[in-house]
Amino acid sequence: MQETGVHNGAFGADKFGLKNLKGVHWNYGAPQLYEHSLRNGEAVLSADGALCADTGVFTGRSPKDKFTVRDGLTDKNMWWAGNQSITSEQFATLLADFLKHAEGMTLFAQDLYGGADPKHRIKTRVFTELAWHSLFIRTLLIRPEASELASFVPELTIIDLPSFRADPKRHGCKSENVVAIDFARKIVLIGGSQYAGEMKKSVFTTLNYYLPEKGVMPMHCSANVGPDGDTAIFFGLSGTGKTTLSADPKRTLIGDDEHGWSEDGVFNFEGGCYAKCIKLSGEAEPEIYAASKRFGAVLENVVLGERDRVPDFDDGSKTENTRSAYPLDFIPNASRTGCAPHPKNVVMLAADAFGVMPPIAKLTPAQAMYHFLSGYTAKVAGTERGLGNEPQPEFSTCFGSPFLPRDPSVYGNMLRELIAKHNVDCWLVNTGWTGGKYGTGRRMPIKVTRALLTAALNGSLRSADFRTDKYFGFAVPTSLPGVEPHILDPIKTWADKVEFDKTARALVGMFQKNFAKFEAQVDAEVRAAAPEVKLAAE
Repeated sequence: MQETGVHNGAFGADKFGLKNLKGVHWNYGAPQLYEHSLRNGEAVLSADGALCADTGVFTGRSPKDKFTVRDGLTDKNMWWAGNQSITSEQFATLLADFLKHAEGMTLFAQDLYGGADPKHRIKTRVFTELAWHSLFIRTLLIRPEASELASFVPELTIIDLPSFRADPKRHGCKSENVVAIDFARKIVLIGGSQYAGEMKKSVFTTLNYYLPEKGVMPMHCSANVGPDGDTAIFFGLSGTGKTTLSADPKRTLIGDDEHGWSEDGVFNFEGGCYAKCIKLSGEAEPEIYAASKRFGAVLENVVLGERDRVPDFDDGSKTENTRSAYPLDFIPNASRTGCAPHPKNVVMLAADAFGVMPPIAKLTPAQAMYHFLSGYTAKVAGTERGLGNEPQPEFSTCFGSPFLPRDPSVYGNMLRELIAKHNVDCWLVNTGWTGGKYGTGRRMPIKVTRALLTAALNGSLRSADFRTDKYFGFAVPTSLPGVEPHILDPIKTWADKVEFDKTARALVGMFQKNFAKFEAQVDAEVRAAAPEVKLAAE
């Protein structure tokens, strides 16, 4: 077997059971991985030097193909209502078949950290079939110093083989595509999909399982910190603005997607960013735009000009979920430590395509837990197969239900306790529509969102006058210098006030229906934070 690159020779691929390999390329950097990707026909170059790859049939994660081993470790403490199980025996068969499938291959291996805090990180080794996948995960996780590689011993091992085809009858899965996690052995198997994001989310899922036992809150959020050490975290589902809003030139970026909140403060799980780049522009998002147009960035499913190879970020013909992955240090004001003090502000982002939520609202701690457990946003046509013209609500508990191994109440209670302990201000921000629902109204202007967020984070919004929203019960500012007053009261932006009322009441009903499953797990104060209380009091 041919081996190149730096690694721990006493703990090689054979220790995991990989044998009869043609070769392993260990811990290659971007130049070597570019060369292999291009030579193997896996990707092409953009005019700016980014590596551009297509992910084939899967242009996003496939939650229905994700499985966890149900055994003595997980049987009692997994959230099985939100996770699918396979047996230890099925996983053992799948692993053996993965190892057999890899024979004769040349694999790429990366030794990386999941977590910037040395006390809480997980040492992760990732074997990939594709060179560009190796570059992707090297970009998204944290790269050890070169001096650490010779003694690196992994705790978590991921094998990523897109050419593997699972057998549902043999492996206990649902299709030829599979993501299988064994928490007891700390192994992740990914087969059948070229979508690289499955790797990073598997690390996130693993940290979501282990960190709560250590008193650390894992979060699907972005984070930044101001010059005075005032950390802010931004919860939100895909497309709500986590990456965009955390990339603030006046604040230091901690990370754009995954963090932990420990006794020492906030720390990033990752060493890179994974930005949604449909309609990306240099004017609206200059830092992300610049990071996506240079050597070392990885573009997924982005259409390039046929002759000039210039990325067309407006073209969603392959998917609306076009992506750009780049190292965190491509953002000029990004943190070099990945760590920051305890947050002073928690922001929950919702892209409300029904157009009835205000652009910003202040939440009580009970309301914060209610909306955290709800995890609301809305999908619109073009973002997912099968969606019609009407917006569809999406409630993803804790803003990340596909990645929650434990019951949502575990994370909800941790967040509520941390908010109370550190006296954190909580805000709900609508980055969706105003003036009507999707198709009639317009997207909330990003300048308005940034102005309101700036006022919230610097503390000036606290002194504003607030009204109590008729439908949701939270506090909404009535004015802010530089922001048109009517946009703060959504009904004033609608031409048809009767239709607004009907739509708002319908959305309240959706919240109520969704939250019914949590009512037995939360206290009376959180139940009272539900929108129904305010409607019933009319």
